[in-house]
Amino acid sequence: MAYEVDRIRSQFPALADGVAHFEGPGGTQTPASVGDAIARTLSAPLSNRGVVGASERTADAVVAGFRSAFADLLGAESRGIVFGRSATQLVYDFAHHLARDWAPGDEIVVTRLDHDSNIRPWVQAAERAGATVRWVDFDPATGELLTDAVASALGERTRLVAISAASNLIGTIPDVRAIADAAHAHGALVWVDGVHYAAHELPDLGELGADFLVCSPYKFLGPHCGVLAAAPEVLESVHPDKLLPSTNAVPERFEFGTLPYEIMAGATEAVDVLAGLDDAADGTRRERLTASFHALHEHEAELLERLERGIRSLPGATVFSRAARRTPTLLVTFESVPAAELYRSLVERDILAPSGNFYALEASRLLGLGDTGGLRLGLAPYTTSEEIDRVLAALAELLAER
Repeated sequence: MAYEVDRIRSQFPALADGVAHFEGPGGTQTPASVGDAIARTLSAPLSNRGVVGASERTADAVVAGFRSAFADLLGAESRGIVFGRSATQLVYDFAHHLARDWAPGDEIVVTRLDHDSNIRPWVQAAERAGATVRWVDFDPATGELLTDAVASALGERTRLVAISAASNLIGTIPDVRAIADAAHAHGALVWVDGVHYAAHELPDLGELGADFLVCSPYKFLGPHCGVLAAAPEVLESVHPDKLLPSTNAVPERFEFGTLPYEIMAGATEAVDVLAGLDDAADGTRRERLTASFHALHEHEAELLERLERGIRSLPGATVFSRAARRTPTLLVTFESVPAAELYRSLVERDILAPSGNFYALEASRLLGLGDTGGLRLGLAPYTTSEEIDRVLAALAELLAER
């Protein structure tokens, strides 16, 4: 294993300004090679997809490369990879598609651990269909979402369970597979929000038991877009509204209009960068991703232990990230200084650690933080131990001033 953080950081032009970035859960910085892939594709001969002209073949190759890369990343098949403008857009689209078959008496299960993009689209679609929404709470004392709590909300009329593979607010990683198995026993579909999860754990559609899995490449070094993975036969069972001349083949029938080929090329490059985090990794891209995520996990675990130990030693600190299994993401508050004030003060010290509820509104409220939320510190592949020490020293200084 060869995880060299200095080598990795050298790929990111944005890091040259000296700012310590702890806003990773909201979006990472981007390697130069990703930008190069976007520019190279956009400036190459390019047109609508086809196999006759060179520009058509360029577009076709970009799309095929994108689907192959994300099939490798998400443990899926290329024919099951759908491009979207964002994860939120994909959820709204599929909530519309799936809800066409819902009826009064049907039930949809959502949890308060989730980002609102995996709650509100389903709630709104259920309301339009006359279906019932079943809410599941996590335990605010532990941050855990218990499988039994979700299972108790299931019934014979459950049509869909929406679950996060990892909380973007407090990092909790639920037992998605156990929840999916319980849902499938009732004949329900399982929609998994993997946006935060995929930045820290290598997803596998089958191992998670997900029928649908969404992620956002800009959370893991890529450009701003969304990706959906599902088994091709699952996609074939969903019938969206579409233009009459548009293909009815999957996954293309879910992708409206001409695709942004340059963004797809950048997203593909981001997957390749992830596969090279461990530069000693070899084999297939999936094998290299497996080795690199293992190395990333060890790097982040060491930094998280250092960060969390330091945060807990600060006066008046409350750490809300408490689950036994979680991502390297901490949500904290301090008795003497509001989180929003610390956010602004840290920026003045070239440290970016935002505050808020980060669209996990239900989770923030259940934790007793209202809509204000807290200060979130999230790690990324380029985070260093020196940056951990910087943020801890800055917080200690700011708290001492009060």
